[in-house]
Amino acid sequence: MTNLFIRKLSRRVRMSDADIEALSAATSKMLYYDADHDLTQEGSKPEFAYVILDGFACRYRIMQDGSRSILAYLVPGDGCDLHASILTQMVHSIGTLTPCTVATIPYRVIKELAAYRPNVYLALWWSVLVDESILQEWLVSVGRRSSDKQLAHFLCEVLTRLQAVGLALEPDYRIPLKQSELADTAGLSHVHVQRVLSDLRKAKLIEVGRKGLVVPDLERLKAFAEFKPDYLHLSHLDEAPPPPAPLDLANATKDDFEKRFGRNRSFRDQNP
Repeated sequence: MTNLFIRKLSRRVRMSDADIEALSAATSKMLYYDADHDLTQEGSKPEFAYVILDGFACRYRIMQDGSRSILAYLVPGDGCDLHASILTQMVHSIGTLTPCTVATIPYRVIKELAAYRPNVYLALWWSVLVDESILQEWLVSVGRRSSDKQLAHFLCEVLTRLQAVGLALEPDYRIPLKQSELADTAGLSHVHVQRVLSDLRKAKLIEVGRKGLVVPDLERLKAFAEFKPDYLHLSHLDEAPPPPAPLDLANATKDDFEKRFGRNRSFRDQNP
């Protein structure tokens, strides 16, 4: 199986062969879970993060009345809360929406990668910041977009993220999301979502089947939703200026640090 997590990160940040080998080793332990399985639960203190290699998962919260609010979709190539080791406990749960293949990375290993491999550290931070950017866009959707454009925008986002890692390129690809899951995402009743999907289907913007939703013309749906993918930060690496050559901090000397970061008084005081 192609490691879509590494593919996703390496398309955004230049990493050496050693960086990619280290990430490959870190994500080599794979597990399989059925749909509707909690990977982590709100209030827990996990010792490792998950990476979605195949299938769909989500971040969610359960409200006091038992209803669910979906906070994010996690698709192949996504890391799940890579930064959560600095928190005292999880503030949400992560559950599978479909059967999933996942890799586990101990938080100890994530910290080692961040400390000794600057390009991996940059790639992981990029991933975390994109998650935050997506959350901001969801807040805009819930607060300001009409329900039909809101659901259309979610579908455009999911397809765009999948295509960025080489998936969902076939025209008859079915998005494996249920009406109930879209309702939990948009904060709408199931009846309202059913009505909105029916309207989108009548406009021939989507097709609704038992195994998911089909978007026959993604560009038409994007135009309807006024979807602009800038917030996903998916520009290919070749479109960005090259970063400085990587510095292996594990073997860095005092001179290496000063060449890269400049002279530091406290550093000099401790190392005369």
